Amino acid sequence: MTDAGELRRRTHELLAAHPPATTDRLDFLRARFDAGLAWVHYPEGLGGLGAPRSLQVVVDEELAAAGAPDNDPRRIGIGLGMAAPTVLRYGTDEQKARFLRPLWTGEEVWCQLFSEPGAGSDLAALGTRAVRDDGGDWVVDGQKVWTSSAHLARWAILIARTDPDAPKHAGITYFICDMTDPGVEVRPLRQITGEAEFNEVFLTGVRIPDSHRLGEVGDGWRVAQTTLMNERVSIGGMRLPREGGMIGPVAGTWRERPELRSHDLHQRLLKLWVEAEVSRLTAERLRQQLNAGQPGYEGSGMKLAFARLNQEISGLEVELRGEEGLLYDDWTMRRPELVDFTGRDAGYRYLRSKGNSIEGGTSEVLLNIVAERVLGLPAEPRTDKDVPWKDLAR
Repeated sequence: MTDAGELRRRTHELLAAHPPATTDRLDFLRARFDAGLAWVHYPEGLGGLGAPRSLQVVVDEELAAAGAPDNDPRRIGIGLGMAAPTVLRYGTDEQKARFLRPLWTGEEVWCQLFSEPGAGSDLAALGTRAVRDDGGDWVVDGQKVWTSSAHLARWAILIARTDPDAPKHAGITYFICDMTDPGVEVRPLRQITGEAEFNEVFLTGVRIPDSHRLGEVGDGWRVAQTTLMNERVSIGGMRLPREGGMIGPVAGTWRERPELRSHDLHQRLLKLWVEAEVSRLTAERLRQQLNAGQPGYEGSGMKLAFARLNQEISGLEVELRGEEGLLYDDWTMRRPELVDFTGRDAGYRYLRSKGNSIEGGTSEVLLNIVAERVLGLPAEPRTDKDVPWKDLAR
C-alpha cells in the first residue's frame, strides 16, 4: 500500500527530474501523470498508484509549495469530474490508455451531450438516434442543448437512442463523440449574464466507431448514472476553505462596509454563513466516503444545497450593496472557458446562480432522487416505465 511518505518521496523525485521553473508546463503535467501522481487513486499506468483517494492532498500540497503548475481543473471540470470516472469504470483498456492522459493534462477538453430540447428533466426520453451501419459503426442524428464548453471541446460523452422499440431507459447507448466530426455544429446560447458558456449542438450524420462505445449496447442509462452521480459530487461537493465560494464576497463586504449593515441583513447573513459552513463540512465528509468506492445518491443532496445556497447568498449580497448591487460590469457577448463566480461582481453572481438549480440536474428532479433513493420514500407513479419509447407521446 502506497502511504504518505512514499508519495512525498515520489513527488520529490518528480520535482528533481522536472524542475517547475525550467520545465515546460505541459511536459511537467505529462511527467506527473506518468509518475502516477495525477490522481493517486487511479490504477498504475493511468495516472495513479492505486493509493487511497484521501492521499491526493499530500501530492497537491508538495507540488503547490514547489510552485508546480496544475492542470487548470476549472477549465476541464467536465473531463475530470464526469468523463474520466466513466471511462475508468466502463472503458476498455485501449479507451483508458487513449483518453485519460490528454484529458487530465488538459490537452483535450470534454463536454457532455446529454440534455435535449424535449428531454431535459426527463433525460431518459431523449430522442437523438444512433443507427449502426453495415460496417459496424454508428451514425448519429439529433440535437443536444445546454452543453457547457462545446465550443472548446475535442471530445464529448454522448447518450443516444439505439432501440426505439425498447422502454425509454432500456434503449440507450453511451458513446464518446468526436467534436471535430463535420456533422457536429455548435451554436452559442446567450444567457442572462450576457455570456454564452452554454451551447446547443446539432448532430447530422455524425459517425462514431463502435470502438468509441462505452458499455454494452442498450446499457447506456446505467453507464450514464455513473456520469451523473459524479457530476453532482463535482458540482456540490467541491473542496473549499472556510468562507470559500459565494459566502466569501458577501462576508467580506459586511466586514469592510459597516455603513451597509442592518439588523435584518445581519440575521440573514449569520444564518447563511452557518449553512454554508455546514454544507462545506458535509462535502468534506462526502469526499471521505468516496474513498470506499463510487459516489452514491448523497451527491444529489449536496448539489441541491449548493444551488439553494448560491441563490440565497447572491440575493443577500445584492440587497446588502443597495444601489451598487444593481450595477453590472459587462454585458458583452463572450464565450468564456470557465465560470468565475468569485472573480466577477455581485450582479454577475446573482444572475449566474439562477442556473445552478437547472444545470447538473434540476432541483425538482434531485428532490425526487433524494426522496426515493436516500430517504426510501414511496416512488413517484410512472406510467411510461414499461412503454416502448416509440409509443410515448412527444
